[in-house]
Order: sequence, then structure tokens, then C-alpha cells
Amino acid sequence: MITLQRRQLVGHDILLARHGNHISAMRVDRGAGRVVALLDDGSTDSAPNLIAPGLRTPDTLRSVLREDWKFLTGISACGVGLAGLMFGAVAALAGMSGNPALAQMLTAYSGN
Repeated sequence: MITLQRRQLVGHDILLARHGNHISAMRVDRGAGRVVALLDDGSTDSAPNLIAPGLRTPDTLRSVLREDWKFLTGISACGVGLAGLMFGAVAALAGMSGNPALAQMLTAYSGN
């Protein structure tokens, strides 16, 4: 089951468990995959953001769109094509009938 949620930074939890209220500031070093904390005494500590490199993290909306864009584009194109075929069929039926009342009924849109 796909759950779309924000990915949690494990490094924050590790540093909070280590130092608690003695953390002045935290920043994420995305290049190194770590969270760096500045402590009250001026020293720094860091922790990795991943528990295990092969661990599958929860999917986000961005990751789903990045992986499945071809499928979603194909489904959208099929929907637009089907709508076009239905519109063409209604127009053809309205044109084939010699009865103006039937043509008006097929092309009228009910707003209710």
C-alpha cells in the first residue's frame, strides 16, 4: 500500500536522544546524508539520516510522480481520446438524423 507522507529525518531523532535540550541549532547536510547539531557548549555532533542504506522509505507524492509519469500520461491520453470519441459519436448521430428535435436533444447540455 502506498502511503504518501513526508520522509522523516532519522538524524534528528538520534541527536535528540543523545543530547536532549543541549542542542542550540540543527541543519541537514544533504550531500553527506547527515544531520549536524550545534550544542550549547559550542561543539558539534552529527548523525546519519538513514538507518540502513537499502531501507525502503515511504513514498512521497513527488517520488510517485517521478517514477510513474509515463503511466499517468498514458491514462490521461486515453481519457482525452475516449472523450473525443464520445463527442464525435454524438456529433455524428446528430448529423445523421433528419429530425432537428433529435439533433437538439443530443447536443443540449443539461445544467441540472
